[in-house]
Amino acid sequence: MLGKIKIAYKGYPSAFKVLVLASFIDMLGGFVLYPFFALYITERFGVGMTQVGFLFAVFAAGNILGSMIGGVLADKYGRRVMILIGLVVSGIGSIFMGLVDDLNVFYILAGILGLVGDIGGPARQAMVVDLLPGEKQAEGFGIMRIAMNLAVTAGPLLGGFLATQSYMWLFLSDAVSSLITAIIVFFVIPETKPEKPEDKPEESFISTIVGYKEVLKDGVFILFLSVSAIMVLVYMQMNSTLSVFLRDVHGFPPQGFGLLLSMNAAMVVVFQFWITKRISKFAPMKVIAIGALFYVVGFGMYGFISEVYLFFIAMIIITIGEMIVTPIQQTAVAFFAPEDKRGRYMAVFGFHWAIPSLFGVLVAGLIMDNIGPNWVWYIAGILSFISVVGFWSLHGVTKKRFSKEKEIVLGDILEA
Repeated sequence: MLGKIKIAYKGYPSAFKVLVLASFIDMLGGFVLYPFFALYITERFGVGMTQVGFLFAVFAAGNILGSMIGGVLADKYGRRVMILIGLVVSGIGSIFMGLVDDLNVFYILAGILGLVGDIGGPARQAMVVDLLPGEKQAEGFGIMRIAMNLAVTAGPLLGGFLATQSYMWLFLSDAVSSLITAIIVFFVIPETKPEKPEDKPEESFISTIVGYKEVLKDGVFILFLSVSAIMVLVYMQMNSTLSVFLRDVHGFPPQGFGLLLSMNAAMVVVFQFWITKRISKFAPMKVIAIGALFYVVGFGMYGFISEVYLFFIAMIIITIGEMIVTPIQQTAVAFFAPEDKRGRYMAVFGFHWAIPSLFGVLVAGLIMDNIGPNWVWYIAGILSFISVVGFWSLHGVTKKRFSKEKEIVLGDILEA
Protein backbone atom coordinates (compact mmCIF):
# COMPACT_ATOMS: atom_id res chain seq x y z
CA MET A 1 0.00 0.00 0.00
CA LEU A 2 2.69 2.53 0.96
CA GLY A 3 4.66 1.49 -2.14
CA LYS A 4 1.71 2.43 -4.35
CA ILE A 5 1.47 5.79 -2.61
CA LYS A 6 5.17 6.41 -3.23
CA ILE A 7 4.84 5.57 -6.95
CA ALA A 8 1.81 7.86 -7.37
CA TYR A 9 3.56 10.61 -5.41
CA LYS A 10 6.27 10.80 -8.11
CA GLY A 11 3.78 12.41 -10.48
CA TYR A 12 3.46 15.55 -8.36
CA PRO A 13 5.51 18.78 -8.73
CA SER A 14 8.56 19.26 -6.50
CA ALA A 15 7.10 22.33 -4.80
CA PHE A 16 4.08 20.29 -3.70
CA LYS A 17 6.33 17.55 -2.31
CA VAL A 18 8.27 20.11 -0.27
CA LEU A 19 5.01 21.65 0.94
CA VAL A 20 3.89 18.20 2.13
CA LEU A 21 7.20 17.67 3.97
CA ALA A 22 7.08 21.11 5.57
CA SER A 23 3.46 20.59 6.61
CA PHE A 24 4.35 17.23 8.17
CA ILE A 25 7.09 18.79 10.31
CA ASP A 26 4.79 21.60 11.43
CA MET A 27 1.92 19.25 12.24
CA LEU A 28 4.19 16.82 14.08
CA GLY A 29 4.89 19.51 16.67
CA GLY A 30 1.23 20.45 16.79
CA PHE A 31 0.10 16.90 17.49
CA VAL A 32 2.71 16.43 20.18
CA LEU A 33 0.88 19.23 22.01
CA TYR A 34 -2.73 19.53 20.86
CA PRO A 35 -4.22 16.17 21.99
CA PHE A 36 -3.01 16.87 25.55
CA PHE A 37 -4.09 20.50 25.66
CA ALA A 38 -7.30 19.89 27.62
CA LEU A 39 -5.48 17.55 30.00
CA TYR A 40 -2.77 20.20 30.53
CA ILE A 41 -5.24 23.00 31.27
CA THR A 42 -7.36 20.99 33.70
CA GLU A 43 -4.24 19.78 35.54
CA ARG A 44 -2.14 22.98 35.46
CA PHE A 45 -4.90 25.41 36.42
CA GLY A 46 -7.18 23.05 38.39
CA VAL A 47 -10.30 23.82 36.32
CA GLY A 48 -13.05 21.77 34.65
CA MET A 49 -14.10 21.32 31.04
CA THR A 50 -16.26 24.45 31.15
CA GLN A 51 -13.14 26.63 31.54
CA VAL A 52 -11.40 24.59 28.83
CA GLY A 53 -14.37 25.36 26.60
CA PHE A 54 -13.97 29.11 27.26
CA LEU A 55 -10.32 28.84 26.26
CA PHE A 56 -11.15 27.06 23.02
CA ALA A 57 -13.76 29.74 22.32
CA VAL A 58 -11.18 32.52 22.73
CA PHE A 59 -8.77 30.70 20.45
CA ALA A 60 -11.51 30.11 17.86
CA ALA A 61 -12.54 33.77 17.86
CA GLY A 62 -8.96 34.66 17.00
CA ASN A 63 -8.96 31.95 14.29
CA ILE A 64 -12.01 33.44 12.60
CA LEU A 65 -10.57 36.94 12.38
CA GLY A 66 -7.06 35.70 11.55
CA SER A 67 -8.35 33.41 8.81
CA MET A 68 -10.36 36.23 7.21
CA ILE A 69 -7.35 38.53 7.22
CA GLY A 70 -5.08 35.75 6.01
CA GLY A 71 -7.38 34.87 3.11
CA VAL A 72 -7.43 38.46 1.91
CA LEU A 73 -3.67 38.87 2.25
CA ALA A 74 -3.00 35.54 0.52
CA ASP A 75 -4.99 36.68 -2.52
CA LYS A 76 -3.46 40.16 -2.44
CA TYR A 77 0.20 39.62 -1.51
CA GLY A 78 0.78 35.90 -2.02
CA ARG A 79 0.70 32.58 -0.18
CA ARG A 80 4.31 32.25 0.95
CA VAL A 81 4.64 35.34 3.12
CA MET A 82 1.40 34.58 4.99
CA ILE A 83 2.51 31.02 5.74
CA LEU A 84 5.82 32.33 7.10
CA ILE A 85 4.16 34.88 9.39
CA GLY A 86 1.81 32.26 10.82
CA LEU A 87 4.62 29.78 11.48
CA VAL A 88 6.98 32.22 13.21
CA VAL A 89 4.29 33.73 15.44
CA SER A 90 2.81 30.38 16.44
CA GLY A 91 6.27 29.00 17.24
CA ILE A 92 7.21 31.88 19.52
CA GLY A 93 3.73 31.92 21.05
CA SER A 94 3.90 28.25 22.02
CA ILE A 95 6.93 28.91 24.20
CA PHE A 96 5.14 31.72 26.03
CA MET A 97 2.06 29.54 26.60
CA GLY A 98 4.21 26.90 28.28
CA LEU A 99 5.65 29.49 30.67
CA VAL A 100 2.40 31.18 31.73
CA ASP A 101 0.97 30.24 35.14
CA ASP A 102 -2.00 32.63 35.17
CA LEU A 103 -5.18 31.42 33.43
CA ASN A 104 -6.26 34.94 32.41
CA VAL A 105 -2.91 35.58 30.70
CA PHE A 106 -3.25 32.18 29.06
CA TYR A 107 -6.60 33.33 27.63
CA ILE A 108 -4.99 36.46 26.19
CA LEU A 109 -2.19 34.46 24.57
CA ALA A 110 -4.72 32.03 23.11
CA GLY A 111 -6.57 34.92 21.47
CA ILE A 112 -3.37 36.38 20.00
CA LEU A 113 -2.17 33.02 18.71
CA GLY A 114 -5.58 32.25 17.27
CA LEU A 115 -5.50 35.58 15.42
CA VAL A 116 -1.95 35.54 14.03
CA GLY A 117 -1.04 31.86 14.19
CA ASP A 118 -3.85 30.86 11.80
CA ILE A 119 -3.23 33.69 9.35
CA GLY A 120 -1.34 31.33 7.05
CA GLY A 121 -3.98 28.58 7.02
CA PRO A 122 -5.95 29.76 3.95
CA ALA A 123 -2.68 30.42 2.09
CA ARG A 124 -1.48 26.85 2.65
CA GLN A 125 -4.71 25.34 1.36
CA ALA A 126 -4.80 27.73 -1.61
CA MET A 127 -1.20 26.76 -2.41
CA VAL A 128 -2.25 23.11 -2.81
CA VAL A 129 -4.90 24.16 -5.32
CA ASP A 130 -2.41 26.48 -7.09
CA LEU A 131 0.18 23.72 -7.48
CA LEU A 132 -2.06 20.90 -8.69
CA PRO A 133 -4.32 20.49 -11.73
CA GLY A 134 -7.99 19.92 -10.98
CA GLU A 135 -7.94 16.17 -11.55
CA LYS A 136 -5.20 15.74 -8.92
CA GLN A 137 -6.56 18.03 -6.21
CA ALA A 138 -8.58 15.41 -4.32
CA GLU A 139 -5.58 13.07 -4.29
CA GLY A 140 -3.32 15.98 -3.35
CA PHE A 141 -5.45 16.83 -0.34
CA GLY A 142 -5.45 13.11 0.45
CA ILE A 143 -1.63 13.14 0.45
CA MET A 144 -1.67 16.15 2.76
CA ARG A 145 -3.91 14.16 5.07
CA ILE A 146 -1.49 11.26 4.97
CA ALA A 147 1.28 13.66 6.00
CA MET A 148 -0.91 15.01 8.79
CA ASN A 149 -1.70 11.55 10.03
CA LEU A 150 1.92 10.44 9.94
CA ALA A 151 2.36 13.36 12.33
CA VAL A 152 -0.65 12.21 14.36
CA THR A 153 0.76 8.68 14.50
CA ALA A 154 4.05 9.80 16.04
CA GLY A 155 2.93 13.00 17.77
CA PRO A 156 0.57 11.65 20.47
CA LEU A 157 2.95 8.79 21.31
CA LEU A 158 5.82 11.25 21.75
CA GLY A 159 3.53 13.70 23.51
CA GLY A 160 2.30 11.05 25.93
CA PHE A 161 5.90 10.29 26.88
CA LEU A 162 6.93 13.95 27.17
CA ALA A 163 3.83 14.78 29.24
CA THR A 164 5.00 12.34 31.90
CA GLN A 165 8.28 14.30 32.12
CA SER A 166 7.07 17.89 31.78
CA TYR A 167 4.32 19.57 29.79
CA MET A 168 6.81 22.29 28.87
CA TRP A 169 8.46 19.82 26.49
CA LEU A 170 5.21 19.70 24.53
CA PHE A 171 5.22 23.45 23.97
CA LEU A 172 8.92 23.49 23.05
CA SER A 173 8.41 20.70 20.52
CA ASP A 174 5.59 22.64 18.86
CA ALA A 175 7.73 25.78 18.70
CA VAL A 176 10.76 24.02 17.20
CA SER A 177 8.67 22.30 14.52
CA SER A 178 7.05 25.60 13.49
CA LEU A 179 10.39 27.36 13.15
CA ILE A 180 11.98 24.49 11.17
CA THR A 181 8.99 24.58 8.82
CA ALA A 182 9.38 28.34 8.37
CA ILE A 183 13.01 27.85 7.33
CA ILE A 184 12.00 25.25 4.72
CA VAL A 185 9.26 27.48 3.32
CA PHE A 186 11.57 30.51 3.18
CA PHE A 187 14.41 28.80 1.35
CA VAL A 188 12.68 26.19 -0.82
CA ILE A 189 9.01 26.85 -1.64
CA PRO A 190 8.29 29.45 -4.36
CA GLU A 191 5.32 31.80 -4.50
CA THR A 192 2.34 30.13 -6.20
CA LYS A 193 -0.23 32.92 -6.41
CA PRO A 194 -1.73 32.83 -9.95
CA GLU A 195 -0.69 35.68 -12.26
CA LYS A 196 -3.44 38.17 -13.01
CA PRO A 197 -4.38 38.56 -16.69
CA GLU A 198 -2.78 41.66 -18.21
CA ASP A 199 -6.17 43.13 -19.10
CA LYS A 200 -7.41 42.79 -15.51
CA PRO A 201 -6.37 45.58 -13.10
CA GLU A 202 -4.76 44.72 -9.76
CA GLU A 203 -7.23 44.79 -6.87
CA SER A 204 -6.68 47.30 -4.10
CA PHE A 205 -6.49 46.01 -0.53
CA ILE A 206 -9.96 47.39 0.20
CA SER A 207 -11.49 45.83 -2.90
CA THR A 208 -9.85 42.52 -1.96
CA ILE A 209 -11.57 42.67 1.43
CA VAL A 210 -14.85 43.64 -0.21
CA GLY A 211 -14.43 40.51 -2.32
CA TYR A 212 -15.63 38.54 0.70
CA LYS A 213 -19.11 39.81 -0.15
CA GLU A 214 -19.09 37.67 -3.28
CA VAL A 215 -18.10 34.62 -1.24
CA LEU A 216 -20.79 35.25 1.35
CA LYS A 217 -23.39 35.80 -1.39
CA ASP A 218 -22.66 32.30 -2.68
CA GLY A 219 -25.69 30.80 -0.97
CA VAL A 220 -25.01 27.17 -1.87
CA PHE A 221 -21.45 27.43 -0.58
CA ILE A 222 -22.67 28.96 2.70
CA LEU A 223 -25.24 26.18 3.05
CA PHE A 224 -22.46 23.64 2.49
CA LEU A 225 -20.41 25.32 5.24
CA SER A 226 -23.37 25.30 7.63
CA VAL A 227 -23.88 21.55 7.28
CA SER A 228 -20.11 21.02 7.53
CA ALA A 229 -20.06 23.03 10.75
CA ILE A 230 -22.58 20.63 12.33
CA MET A 231 -20.29 17.73 11.49
CA VAL A 232 -17.22 19.56 12.81
CA LEU A 233 -19.06 20.28 16.06
CA VAL A 234 -19.01 16.53 16.58
CA TYR A 235 -15.58 15.73 15.17
CA MET A 236 -13.75 18.33 17.26
CA GLN A 237 -14.73 16.49 20.45
CA MET A 238 -12.24 13.76 19.49
CA ASN A 239 -9.25 16.03 20.19
CA SER A 240 -10.73 17.95 23.11
CA THR A 241 -13.53 16.42 25.18
CA LEU A 242 -12.82 12.74 24.54
CA SER A 243 -9.49 12.62 26.40
CA VAL A 244 -11.00 14.12 29.57
CA PHE A 245 -14.15 11.98 29.26
CA LEU A 246 -12.16 8.74 29.00
CA ARG A 247 -9.84 9.74 31.85
CA ASP A 248 -12.53 10.91 34.30
CA VAL A 249 -15.32 8.45 33.50
CA HIS A 250 -13.39 5.29 32.59
CA GLY A 251 -9.93 5.85 34.12
CA PHE A 252 -8.31 5.68 30.68
CA PRO A 253 -4.75 7.12 31.00
CA PRO A 254 -3.17 9.83 28.75
CA GLN A 255 -0.74 7.27 27.28
CA GLY A 256 -3.71 5.10 26.27
CA PHE A 257 -5.42 8.07 24.66
CA GLY A 258 -2.22 8.82 22.75
CA LEU A 259 -2.26 5.24 21.45
CA LEU A 260 -5.91 5.64 20.44
CA LEU A 261 -5.10 8.71 18.33
CA SER A 262 -1.98 7.10 16.90
CA MET A 263 -4.08 4.15 15.70
CA ASN A 264 -6.45 6.63 14.06
CA ALA A 265 -3.54 8.30 12.29
CA ALA A 266 -1.86 5.06 11.25
CA MET A 267 -5.06 3.94 9.53
CA VAL A 268 -5.13 7.18 7.56
CA VAL A 269 -1.48 6.78 6.55
CA VAL A 270 -2.09 3.27 5.21
CA PHE A 271 -5.53 3.64 3.65
CA GLN A 272 -6.19 7.35 2.86
CA PHE A 273 -4.65 7.46 -0.62
CA TRP A 274 -6.27 4.18 -1.64
CA ILE A 275 -9.70 5.35 -0.45
CA THR A 276 -9.40 8.81 -2.01
CA LYS A 277 -8.52 7.42 -5.45
CA ARG A 278 -11.65 5.28 -5.41
CA ILE A 279 -14.17 7.79 -4.10
CA SER A 280 -13.05 11.02 -5.83
CA LYS A 281 -14.94 10.13 -9.03
CA PHE A 282 -18.32 9.98 -7.26
CA ALA A 283 -20.72 12.80 -6.40
CA PRO A 284 -18.99 14.78 -3.60
CA MET A 285 -22.03 15.49 -1.43
CA LYS A 286 -23.21 11.89 -1.45
CA VAL A 287 -19.72 10.70 -0.57
CA ILE A 288 -19.48 13.14 2.35
CA ALA A 289 -22.94 12.06 3.57
CA ILE A 290 -21.82 8.42 3.63
CA GLY A 291 -18.68 9.42 5.55
CA ALA A 292 -20.77 11.31 8.09
CA LEU A 293 -22.84 8.18 8.65
CA PHE A 294 -19.74 6.55 10.14
CA TYR A 295 -19.58 9.48 12.60
CA VAL A 296 -23.14 8.71 13.72
CA VAL A 297 -22.07 5.22 14.78
CA GLY A 298 -18.52 5.92 16.02
CA PHE A 299 -19.10 8.98 18.17
CA GLY A 300 -22.46 7.75 19.39
CA MET A 301 -20.86 4.52 20.65
CA TYR A 302 -18.86 6.36 23.33
CA GLY A 303 -22.08 7.09 25.17
CA PHE A 304 -22.86 3.38 25.56
CA ILE A 305 -19.55 1.53 25.95
CA SER A 306 -17.07 1.06 28.79
CA GLU A 307 -14.69 -1.70 27.62
CA VAL A 308 -11.29 -0.55 26.40
CA TYR A 309 -11.36 -2.65 23.21
CA LEU A 310 -14.62 -0.94 22.22
CA PHE A 311 -12.92 2.47 22.56
CA PHE A 312 -10.63 1.35 19.75
CA ILE A 313 -13.44 -0.08 17.62
CA ALA A 314 -15.35 3.20 17.89
CA MET A 315 -12.22 5.07 16.81
CA ILE A 316 -11.78 2.75 13.80
CA ILE A 317 -15.33 3.56 12.68
CA ILE A 318 -14.73 7.31 13.12
CA THR A 319 -11.48 7.06 11.17
CA ILE A 320 -13.18 5.43 8.19
CA GLY A 321 -15.64 8.31 8.10
CA GLU A 322 -12.82 10.83 8.43
CA MET A 323 -10.92 9.33 5.47
CA ILE A 324 -14.04 9.60 3.32
CA VAL A 325 -15.08 13.10 4.36
CA THR A 326 -12.02 15.32 4.62
CA PRO A 327 -10.29 15.25 1.20
CA ILE A 328 -13.62 15.38 -0.65
CA GLN A 329 -14.70 18.39 1.41
CA GLN A 330 -11.56 20.31 0.48
CA THR A 331 -11.92 19.40 -3.18
CA ALA A 332 -15.53 20.60 -3.11
CA VAL A 333 -14.30 24.01 -1.92
CA ALA A 334 -11.88 24.11 -4.86
CA PHE A 335 -14.83 23.52 -7.21
CA PHE A 336 -16.80 26.30 -5.53
CA ALA A 337 -13.96 28.86 -5.68
CA PRO A 338 -13.06 31.08 -8.67
CA GLU A 339 -9.28 31.10 -9.28
CA ASP A 340 -8.76 34.72 -8.11
CA LYS A 341 -10.67 34.14 -4.87
CA ARG A 342 -9.24 30.83 -3.69
CA GLY A 343 -7.64 32.34 -0.60
CA ARG A 344 -10.90 33.93 0.48
CA TYR A 345 -12.97 30.83 -0.21
CA MET A 346 -10.47 28.77 1.79
CA ALA A 347 -10.63 31.36 4.58
CA VAL A 348 -14.42 31.24 4.72
CA PHE A 349 -14.24 27.44 4.52
CA GLY A 350 -12.19 27.68 7.73
CA PHE A 351 -15.28 29.10 9.43
CA HIS A 352 -16.86 25.63 9.35
CA TRP A 353 -14.23 24.71 11.94
CA ALA A 354 -13.64 28.01 13.72
CA ILE A 355 -17.28 28.87 14.44
CA PRO A 356 -18.08 25.52 16.14
CA SER A 357 -14.87 26.00 18.12
CA LEU A 358 -16.38 29.15 19.61
CA PHE A 359 -18.92 27.15 21.56
CA GLY A 360 -18.47 23.43 20.77
CA VAL A 361 -16.05 22.51 23.54
CA LEU A 362 -17.71 24.96 25.94
CA VAL A 363 -21.16 23.42 25.44
CA ALA A 364 -19.69 19.92 25.71
CA GLY A 365 -18.01 20.97 28.96
CA LEU A 366 -21.26 22.36 30.35
CA ILE A 367 -23.04 19.12 29.42
CA MET A 368 -20.32 16.99 31.02
CA ASP A 369 -20.18 19.08 34.20
CA ASN A 370 -23.92 19.63 34.68
CA ILE A 371 -26.02 17.01 32.83
CA GLY A 372 -23.88 13.93 32.39
CA PRO A 373 -20.76 12.93 30.42
CA ASN A 374 -22.52 10.34 28.25
CA TRP A 375 -24.94 12.95 26.92
CA VAL A 376 -22.09 14.52 24.93
CA TRP A 377 -21.98 11.38 22.79
CA TYR A 378 -25.74 10.89 22.54
CA ILE A 379 -26.03 14.40 21.12
CA ALA A 380 -22.99 13.82 18.90
CA GLY A 381 -24.75 10.91 17.23
CA ILE A 382 -27.90 12.97 16.63
CA LEU A 383 -25.97 15.91 15.15
CA SER A 384 -24.00 13.59 12.88
CA PHE A 385 -27.25 12.19 11.52
CA ILE A 386 -28.50 15.70 10.81
CA SER A 387 -25.34 16.36 8.79
CA VAL A 388 -25.91 13.12 6.82
CA VAL A 389 -29.34 14.37 5.77
CA GLY A 390 -27.94 17.83 4.99
CA PHE A 391 -25.14 16.64 2.71
CA TRP A 392 -27.39 14.17 0.91
CA SER A 393 -29.87 17.00 0.26
CA LEU A 394 -27.09 19.24 -1.07
CA HIS A 395 -26.30 16.75 -3.83
CA GLY A 396 -29.22 17.93 -5.95
CA VAL A 397 -28.29 21.60 -5.46
CA THR A 398 -24.60 21.20 -6.33
CA LYS A 399 -24.76 18.50 -9.03
CA LYS A 400 -25.03 20.86 -12.00
CA ARG A 401 -22.45 23.32 -10.65
CA PHE A 402 -19.84 20.67 -9.88
CA SER A 403 -20.37 18.96 -13.24
CA LYS A 404 -19.62 22.27 -14.97
CA GLU A 405 -16.38 22.65 -12.99
CA LYS A 406 -15.30 19.12 -13.94
CA GLU A 407 -15.95 19.95 -17.61
CA ILE A 408 -13.68 23.00 -17.29
CA VAL A 409 -10.94 20.85 -15.70
CA LEU A 410 -11.30 18.26 -18.48
CA GLY A 411 -11.05 21.01 -21.09
CA ASP A 412 -7.84 22.29 -19.51
CA ILE A 413 -6.38 18.76 -19.59
CA LEU A 414 -7.23 18.30 -23.27
CA GLU A 415 -5.77 21.70 -24.19
CA ALA A 416 -2.55 20.84 -22.34
